[in-house]
This record gives sequence, C-alpha cells and structure tokens, in this order.
Amino acid sequence: MIKNDFNTILELLQAFPDEQTCIDHLESLRWPNGHVVSPFDASSKVYKCAGNKYRCKVSGKYFNVKTGALFDNTKVKLQKWFLAIWLVTSHKKGISSVQLSKDIGVTQKSSWFMLQRIRNCFGFDNENQISNEVEVDETYVGGKNKNKHIGKRIGGTQGRSTKDKAPVFGMVERGEKLNAKHVSDVGIKTLTAEIVKHVKDATIYSDEWLGYNALKRIYDHQFVKHGAGQYVDGKVHTNTIEGFWSLMKRGILGIYHFTSVKHLQFYVDEFVFRYNTRDNNEGQRFNLFLSNTEKRLKYQDLINA
Repeated sequence: MIKNDFNTILELLQAFPDEQTCIDHLESLRWPNGHVVSPFDASSKVYKCAGNKYRCKVSGKYFNVKTGALFDNTKVKLQKWFLAIWLVTSHKKGISSVQLSKDIGVTQKSSWFMLQRIRNCFGFDNENQISNEVEVDETYVGGKNKNKHIGKRIGGTQGRSTKDKAPVFGMVERGEKLNAKHVSDVGIKTLTAEIVKHVKDATIYSDEWLGYNALKRIYDHQFVKHGAGQYVDGKVHTNTIEGFWSLMKRGILGIYHFTSVKHLQFYVDEFVFRYNTRDNNEGQRFNLFLSNTEKRLKYQDLINA
C-alpha cells in the first residue's frame, strides 16, 4: 500500500523508520501490483532472491529497486535520501547543500551530489503540452555587471546581452502547468521553435520583444508594451510568468547564491517542479517525484558535463 499521508518531517520519519520500509515504498511505486520489471530487459522473467534482490532471467544479472535509478550505487541510507527529497521538494525556494548536510548528517560534498542527482530527475515535469491562455517571457540569470569588481566587468552587457548572463525562456498556461528552459539565445528562431513544440490552440500573451514577431502567423498573439510603461491591458499581461521568474531568482540568489551555466537547467527544473505541483500536498508531491526517479547521474558525468 502506497503511503502518502505525511505532511511534516515527523510524519515522514514515522512512515519510514528504517531501510526496509523505504525499500518497500519504492517497490510499491516502481512496480505497482507487485509486477517486478527487470531494468536490463523489460520482457524478461524475474526471480525473487534473498535480501530484496531479484534476478533477470534473460541477462542473468541481479538487481534491486534502486538499480538504474536515482539511488543506484549510493552508500547513503534511503531514509536520508527520503528526507533530502522531502526538504528540497517542500521548501518553496529549495535548500542549500550546506544546510542539507547539517540536517541529514552527511558531508557538504555528498549533499551537493545528492541534490544534483535529485535535480536530474525533476525534468519530467518540464515538457508539458499547454494551451488556452498562455503567457511567454524570457529572463536572464547571472550577476549584475555593476556589482562586479571593476576588473571583471564586461562591456556591452546592457539589455538582452548574454555575455555575462544566461537566458531562460518560459511559458505558462494560466492556472495550469509551466515550462522553462535555458536557451542559447532569445531570437525569433529559438523562441518560436520552443513555443510551437509545446503550445497548441492558444492565445499567447507576451511583451513587445522582437523574438515573438513570428507568433502572429501561427497563434492569436497579443502583447503589452513594457518599453512604453504598459504592463496590463485587460487580459493581456505577463504577470504570471514574471511572478515565477521572481520566485526562481530569489531562490537562486538567496539560497544558492550562484549557479554555473552548465548546471543552470537543473535548478530551473527544480523550481518548475515545485510550481507545477503547487496544488499537491507534501505526500503527493513526494510520491510523484519518487515515481519518476529512474535516472541515474554519475559523479564523473556531473563534473565533466
């Protein structure tokens, strides 16, 4: 039976007091109705072995519920993993690796790697098909040039320059799901391709940026002129997506302080997941995440990315 009635840390620890209860819960989520599937050959017959292990008949390999998933080959106890997942999914702005290391009793290096492995699984909720009333907008993540040491300042970084900032593009269906992606640029070709990939039969609201000029040939496209001080014209505004940008940036600045460009999408996925599950209770959000953790990130792959 799947547990989902825990909304506090105390209830979480009571629900999963030891390693075996964590394993049982993962198995109930990964293999509903007790039908165990081999990660080596989904069509293979599977034999139950001692100690929570199974054997794939086709490959002859042994595996358990952690094989090929977020928890594969980890030395950290599952109870600590569960606590880390609960903390990062329930805290509105996330949790730093320093704070997590103190909370669950691991080194800062281990907690950073745990968080990155968790973030690697958030992307499943960032490829949504959206429609109806959709707001689109772009933002930039990176330090302000004026706050840098004079010797590290870069010229020509005004406006939408990407010399010292990373562009992130987002789209949100009002009252529903949101997608956000780190993009190489905010030109017409890039933005139009992202929108057409995810948006169907919609009225699109944006600002007057030239990167949206092609939308009028595909959608009902309406925009406000931010440059002229216009931010709302009836239903035409981008306040929803801008509210998300504000939350994401406050989280990155206040909790993480800095994120490199190569890891930026991990952090974007994290904030998107929390936004898209804003109506779920803590137990529902926790189980939704655990049901989508069949992705393993190796440390060497992470640092070499």
